[in-house]
Amino acid sequence: MNSLAPNDPLLAAIIAVVVLSVALLAWLLIDIGSATLERYRASFTERAGFQAAEFFLFIDARKLFLANLAVMALGGLLVWLISGSELLALPAFFALGLLPRLLYRQMRKRRLRKFEEQLPDALMMLSGGLRAGLGLSSAMAQLVAESGPPLSQEFSLMLREQRLGVTLEQALSNLNHRMPTQTTVLITSAMRIANETGGGLAETLERTSATIRSRLRMQAKIGALTAQGKLQAWVVGALPIALMLILNEMEPQAMSMLWHTRVGWATLAVIALFEFLGVYVIRKIIAIDV
Repeated sequence: MNSLAPNDPLLAAIIAVVVLSVALLAWLLIDIGSATLERYRASFTERAGFQAAEFFLFIDARKLFLANLAVMALGGLLVWLISGSELLALPAFFALGLLPRLLYRQMRKRRLRKFEEQLPDALMMLSGGLRAGLGLSSAMAQLVAESGPPLSQEFSLMLREQRLGVTLEQALSNLNHRMPTQTTVLITSAMRIANETGGGLAETLERTSATIRSRLRMQAKIGALTAQGKLQAWVVGALPIALMLILNEMEPQAMSMLWHTRVGWATLAVIALFEFLGVYVIRKIIAIDV
């Protein structure tokens, strides 16, 4: 049986084909990766620009995209340095790509809650301005000047829309779209009905303010009663992770099977699933809508 000599033309041809195939495969992967990254960049910048404008933050979305990539890379590197496992670093890298959406959801939730807390005093201020003889636009301008964000931002936008020719009904509808809460629906409906029927808007705003105060008071009471359940959700979620880190420091050789074997990876996946289900069930139990 003849073996291929180092200078055999057939061996050189085989090596050339292999090198060419590897180069083509690498080029294909780079092309697919760059196209995927470009689509992700376009989607991220468009969504981030809209979300930042919603908070009245005029930041270049491209800088946010670069910051997101930096956080993903640093997070994946940190997980790899701690665990020494590439299979744990890759999911952490991609999971951090969801961090901007989670931050946006949390910030938007806080903004809506603050807007609701500002509404009772704002409605009383509008009612006082109307009773003093001011028009609705003048009372809203006074409210914008004396209140803080986010309420001042939203009502200032309403005033600008009306100055551009938008009707009050459409401006209220836009406000309801930007701040989709039950309280906003209640206010816009009351103002729209009072404007259409010619009723006393000042009295309507006062009654609406009293209703909102009662609702916020009930929400605060429910929040205090369910605070223990929320703390239990955090403890249930953090306890297994803290226990794994402690055991990893005490018994690194035994815990290495959890980080570097397929059985360990499957165990981690099951732990993560039950962690998510436990926190989800607890939060569903304590989520009481008023």
